[in-house]
Amino acid sequence: MNINHIVTLSTENIDAENYLPDASKIINGNPVQNVWDVFSSPDEKFQCGVWDAQAGRWKINYSEQEFCLILEGESVIHDNESGSRTISAGDQFIIPAGFSGEWEVPNYCKKVYVIYQA
Repeated sequence: MNINHIVTLSTENIDAENYLPDASKIINGNPVQNVWDVFSSPDEKFQCGVWDAQAGRWKINYSEQEFCLILEGESVIHDNESGSRTISAGDQFIIPAGFSGEWEVPNYCKKVYVIYQA
């Protein structure tokens, strides 16, 4: 391999996949989401890209490990034990596989994601 195999994390020239969570998972709002998949490993266990979402709240259940860096806006992540954490631009964190709860976007949120699916 050479220097040309290094991937720049850029959404330029990448079409976004636009979607909504399954209707059964949406708690409120109309959380339209976009994902720009920038890189996937050949075995598709490692992926990274950019994600954004409009206001809303939906159920989440992680089977993967995910590193996040919030670029814009904020979100509130709720667990199933009445705990919550507000995250905003500049925050970096990891959501472990097995986490379930709810993801809430008050207005808008954009993040870089890095996922490892064992």
